[in-house]
Amino acid sequence: MSVFAAIVRRDLKLAVRHAGDTAVVLAFFVIAAILFAFGVGPEAGVLARIAAGVVWTTALLSVLMSLDRLFAADFDDGSLEQLVISTDHLVLVVAKVVAHWLVTAVPLMVVAPVVALALQLPNTGLAPLMIGLGLGTPILSLLGAVGSALVLGARRGSVLVAVLLLPLYVPVLIFGAAAVEAAITGTGHVLPLQVLAGLLLVAASLCPWATVAALRSAVE
Repeated sequence: MSVFAAIVRRDLKLAVRHAGDTAVVLAFFVIAAILFAFGVGPEAGVLARIAAGVVWTTALLSVLMSLDRLFAADFDDGSLEQLVISTDHLVLVVAKVVAHWLVTAVPLMVVAPVVALALQLPNTGLAPLMIGLGLGTPILSLLGAVGSALVLGARRGSVLVAVLLLPLYVPVLIFGAAAVEAAITGTGHVLPLQVLAGLLLVAASLCPWATVAALRSAVE
C-alpha cells in the first residue's frame, strides 16, 4: 500500500506541475459540447434529447486525449523502466490508472453537470448521468491503460491508441447514455447502470493484467 500511495502521490504532483494539461482536457470537453449545441441549433427540446449523448461522447474523447499521461512520458524519460524493475507490476499499473482517473475523470465529472444543464438536460437525468460517469470513467481509464501500454514506443501512438480503444469504448457510451434517457422517459434506469457496474468489474479484473503484459513487452 505504501508503494501504491507513493506512485499515486508522485503522479498527482506531476499533474499539478503540468496543470495546463488538465486545463486543455477540460477546455476540450466544454468546447466540444458547445460545438454540438451550435451544430443542432438552440431548440431546447432537441438539446435536451441529445444532452446525455453529447456529455458522454465529449467525456470519452477527453479521456482519450489524456492517455499520454499514463505511460508515455515515463517511457520517454526512462523512468517507466525503473518503475517496472523496482515495483510490483500490478501495483504499478493500478496506481497509474487510479492517478489518471483522479487527474482526468474527476475534473470532468465536476464540470459535467454544468455542461449538461447548459444543454438543457432535465433534472431527472442528472443523477443517472453522474452515477454513470462514476461507473464508466474508470472503465475508460482501465481500457486506456491497456491501449496506452500496447502502443508504447510506436510511431503515431496516439492515433493507434484511438483506433484500438474507440470500438471498446462504445458499450460504455451506449449504456451511459441509455441510463439517462431511461430516467428522463421514466422507463427505469437501473438496468443500464447495473450493466456499467458489471463492465467495470470485468475491466478491473482483466485490464490490469493485460496492461502488465504489455508493459513487460514494451520495456524488454
